[in-house]
Amino acid sequence: MAARYDIIDPRFADKIDPQAELRELYSDCLWAEGPVWFADHDCLYFSDIPNQRVLRYLPADGSVTPFLAPSNFANGHTRDRQGRLISCEHGTRRVTRREWDGRFTVLADSFEGKRLNSPNDVVVRSDGSIWFTDPTYGILSDYEGYKADPEQSARGVYRIDGDTGAITRVIDDFAQPNGLAFSADENRLFVADSGASHDPEVPRHIRVFDISADGQARNGREFCTIDVGIPDGFRVDEDGWLWSSSGDGVQVFDPDGRLCGRVLLPQTSANLTFGGPRRDCLYITATKSVYALAVRARGL
Repeated sequence: MAARYDIIDPRFADKIDPQAELRELYSDCLWAEGPVWFADHDCLYFSDIPNQRVLRYLPADGSVTPFLAPSNFANGHTRDRQGRLISCEHGTRRVTRREWDGRFTVLADSFEGKRLNSPNDVVVRSDGSIWFTDPTYGILSDYEGYKADPEQSARGVYRIDGDTGAITRVIDDFAQPNGLAFSADENRLFVADSGASHDPEVPRHIRVFDISADGQARNGREFCTIDVGIPDGFRVDEDGWLWSSSGDGVQVFDPDGRLCGRVLLPQTSANLTFGGPRRDCLYITATKSVYALAVRARGL
């Protein structure tokens, strides 16, 4: 289908290809999430959370096949500095790493002796530290995990030290922390608050924090607001523009947090990533489907 855009700032026109087609790659999910691109395998992995599976898309032949099932209600994924798959599992309330031989190593499942809520999304910094969000979505019902009472006093953002494996809660004042991403220089961390999904009084914004040399997050402030739906997963391109999921598709903000344009989708999007040989293909997970769109931006 032809891609549809809302160009608010003329600079956004330089980020898109008006001739590009919006391709629906797969449409049999209950809730598609967590896309991660593996350049060396030339493939995309993504989650179908309620169906308890991680699927693999191969651009070479257009196939989508099961990669992992059951997946423990896996949600967000990323890669570590060695190229291994890092996953957030709602069902087990943990963050895991898939080793080269297929075994799983548990990186985090508790903090200060109490179980995590339900790790949601995850990123890795160049120092090897792993940062993840821990809202309560996976324990609110049996749809995306197993219903349970939270044990943590906060719905926080955590850092796993790349050398020692020590876990630190670095942010604790979110309603429901969700997607997260670093700036290109890794001196800033962006974190989405999706708490408006259950409380309309919660701001529908993405906040940004300064990251100190010792791995602390400070000076949190609002970066941008999503005006349709809520912010969930997002990515930053090499020019510092932020591409966020939203109720109307993908909303795109410049480095100062100004809304410059939208990629309009027929479904609510949950997450996205850049992939392809030149990192200029936008892969979007949106409700039941996964879409691909060639753009004139490159992911970090």
